[in-house]
Amino acid sequence: MPRNMLICAQTLGILLLAIAPAQAITYGEPDGNGHPNVGAMMVDAGRGLRAICSGTLISPKIFLTAAHCIEAAESRGITQAFVSFDSDLTEGATRFPGKMHINPGYNKSQSDTGDIGVIELDQPVTGITPAQLPTAGFFDQEAAKNGLKDKKFTAVGYGSLERQVGGGQPSFGRSNLRMVSTSSFSAINPTVLRMSQNPATGDGGACFGDSGGPNFLGATNVVAAITVSGDSVCRATNVTYRLDTESARNFLKNYMTLP
Repeated sequence: MPRNMLICAQTLGILLLAIAPAQAITYGEPDGNGHPNVGAMMVDAGRGLRAICSGTLISPKIFLTAAHCIEAAESRGITQAFVSFDSDLTEGATRFPGKMHINPGYNKSQSDTGDIGVIELDQPVTGITPAQLPTAGFFDQEAAKNGLKDKKFTAVGYGSLERQVGGGQPSFGRSNLRMVSTSSFSAINPTVLRMSQNPATGDGGACFGDSGGPNFLGATNVVAAITVSGDSVCRATNVTYRLDTESARNFLKNYMTLP
């Protein structure tokens, strides 16, 4: 099963079973206060708020995440989401309520899936500097001059830890912490950036629950793309939806001024 389907399945499982919050970045480390504009998307499926995906504050009232996260919530009749920017969701997390907006162009069967959405917060967030977006066509321009070859990307989120093997059935570890890791550029297509997250080459990456989370360009505050898919064991490739494309920008311009 492709990992985008697995991510959706796990998200739905969380909603249906109301299990513990969805887990952290693979082969990374606790983020602490490193990326305060990265938060967790939380919903109430009937047994209290649970984190199901990750995302980024890109303006004082706009939280960017993946469309499939919103679709999973709406399929359960959920109309309101909450966002927490706490680095530890263990208990007492600060939550900001908001309304979900899914990209009208979202379609899993198309080559351009349009897998982005936003949560429009009821009140602007203060004390946190929003992340920046890339300019139009930035990564096409970089690719044309072979400028992506050695680029690094910083993945941040609240998703699953690397798979644990030994002592029984392999499983993915859990954490309530915001985590961070570094990936290497692998490939580009018209709407997607692929990142290597192979630990054998010193890379980390994203896993279940990191959907919608940012992949920053190097150590900058620019969100190159958001995590939307990958391999089923979270060890090879992080597939991320580009934010510099015309289709992504056509959706996002409805909610903020673009660079």
